[in-house]
Order: sequence, then C-alpha cells, then structure tokens
Amino acid sequence: MTSAIRTEALGKRFRRLEALRGLNMDVPTGSVYALVGPNGAGKTTLIKILMNILQASAGHASVLGLPSTKIAGDAFRSIGYVSENQELPDWMRVDQFLRYVAAFYPKWDWALEQELMRQFDLPLNRRLKNLSRGMRMKAALASALSFHPPLIVLDEPFSGLDPFVRDQLVESLVERAAESTMLISSHDLGEIENFATHIGYLDQGKLKFSEELSSLTERFREVEVVREAAAALPAGTPSTWLQLNEAAAVVRFIDTRFDAGRTAEQVRNVFGSGVRDVSFTPMSLRSIFLAIAKSPGSANS
Repeated sequence: MTSAIRTEALGKRFRRLEALRGLNMDVPTGSVYALVGPNGAGKTTLIKILMNILQASAGHASVLGLPSTKIAGDAFRSIGYVSENQELPDWMRVDQFLRYVAAFYPKWDWALEQELMRQFDLPLNRRLKNLSRGMRMKAALASALSFHPPLIVLDEPFSGLDPFVRDQLVESLVERAAESTMLISSHDLGEIENFATHIGYLDQGKLKFSEELSSLTERFREVEVVREAAAALPAGTPSTWLQLNEAAAVVRFIDTRFDAGRTAEQVRNVFGSGVRDVSFTPMSLRSIFLAIAKSPGSANS
C-alpha cells in the first residue's frame, strides 16, 4: 500500500525543548489515521511541519509524494486542512466565506457544499464572528471538504464541541472516508474509535506505536483468573502482562499480546493446576490508552 504521508527520523527542536524526536510514521493511502496522545505530545507540531507551517530540525517528511517543504500554493488544492484554532475572516458572512474559498479550487463541488450546509444547519447570512465555536468549526470543515480533497488533515477538530456537534462532524467525515485519506489528531477517543482504521500514539515527541486499529484492539485483553484459593502472586510472569492485582482468589491483569491459545497456556504455566476459571474481556480504546499511560514502555510489549 502506498503512503499518503511519511516521516523519517523527523525531529523538531524549539531551543531547549525537543518537541519531536526521531519520528517515523506512515499514513497509508485510503486510511483514516488517528494521531492521539497527551497534551504537549507534539501532535500539532507534527501537523504544522506536514503542512509546511513549521520547518523540521532533523529528518524529513513527504505529503502526497511531495517533500513537506514544498507544500504550498497549488499543493493545497489536494489537501483539506482544518486546525483547532482555525483563523477565519470574521467580517465575512458564511456564504461570502464559501464563495471566497471556492474561487481557489477548480474542483469545488457546489452540490456537496449545499449538502454540507443543510447537514450542518449553517446560517449563510450570519457573520463568522457571530458564530459559536461549533458553528465556526462546521464552516471551516465545509470549506475543507467541498472540493473532494484526496487528503484531509484535521488538528483537534472535536475539542470543546458539544456531543451533538461532534456527531455531525463525525458523520460528515465518515461519508467522505471512502474518497480521502484522513489524518486526525484528537483527544476524543470515543469518536475516533468509531471510524479510524489506523492509530498512532505520540508521547513526549516519540511515536510509541503505529498500527491498524483492529490489530491494536485484538491484542489487548483484560484477563481474569479465578483460583481455587487465595495465594501470593507468582514471580516471573510474562512481560506482556500489565497491572497484575489480586483480590482474594481472583487475579486480574491486562495482556498486551493476547492470543486465546497462548494466553491460556501461559496462565496454566504461571498458576498451575489451581486455576478454576479464566475469562478474557475486550477493551475499549480508552481503556487501552489508560493502560498504556499507566505502564510506560508497554505499548509494544
């Protein structure tokens, strides 16, 4: 599969602050790639480098086959980019803003624009400065989707929005997913889980892991082992087991490399013949990331 975005050993330093460190990331063409991580992880810095707003201090990045340093002018006819604090011409009405933006894109789809206006319930005769944050985000997103860009880049599009507005934005993105590659940075794991195909976890400027979402959710399980009688936790448990804890005769842990047969065999080897029952429970994306956050270095265990 080809790459819509690729970085190699990408680094960015702001004086003493190393915002990105040796970042290797691959966003496959046609994917919906969710970039997640805590505040200050480097997500916005990375996106600004990809959009040629910032220059990297080391390494390089390519976007749609071009070096990121060449992303300018006509290149943006193939990229729909919306940032968390998108600057808009506040003095314009919504309809004036869309007419203004449309002039830059030969492939502007007027029918799609009207569809998005109805879907987002945007007031065309209102000035942008008088819109709520949610409405402003809708206007920005409509301007980024109406020309069918092959690549959509969104930096924290759901931040601070009420659930109804988030649902509307997600619905519009899901409808566009078949025709575009998407890179979305977000803290809203619940929304991302519903439609992302790939996920990368960025922390302290390093990409801790990057993989298909289905692979991630398949390899994490909450495991509960019921023993015949309470006993001390055994030593020498597999390195892929996290957060072991015991309550009476029940032991719980998280397996980061779950395989039903192998995990069951490991349980037998560790706990011996005193096991009465074993259960495996799938984990939500939020639960997975909480487990990773509590166990540094565990993402690829």
